[in-house]
Amino acid sequence: MQGASGTFGINGTDFILPPSTAAWGTRDTLGIDGNGHPIYPALRTFEMMWELASPSDVKQLIDTYNSVSNTGTVVFDLPKWGDANYIFYSYSGCVLREAETGVYFNEYITDVRVIIDKVRTT
Repeated sequence: MQGASGTFGINGTDFILPPSTAAWGTRDTLGIDGNGHPIYPALRTFEMMWELASPSDVKQLIDTYNSVSNTGTVVFDLPKWGDANYIFYSYSGCVLREAETGVYFNEYITDVRVIIDKVRTT
């Protein structure tokens, strides 16, 4: 669901466990134009981390990656970039990187990290 009551989701399905932290990535400058202004790429990245997640939480991320890794893109529900409020927006055409995981701890997985590429915010 989008809006103030929205949640993180993939292809219309809410995450089982919302991320512990999430942030928009910084864009590297591609160069400087003739007027001295920085030139940025049109696409952004978004990073999500879970300090501790159950294997079923991580499986949701792995299954999505496996289903679209070669040819497909996904729709992510993320906090809307540059908005004055914490509302969610569906970004389509995103590319999902494979989940990175830490060690197992008491049947949970630590330090799960997912990066979403090709997020068009304009």
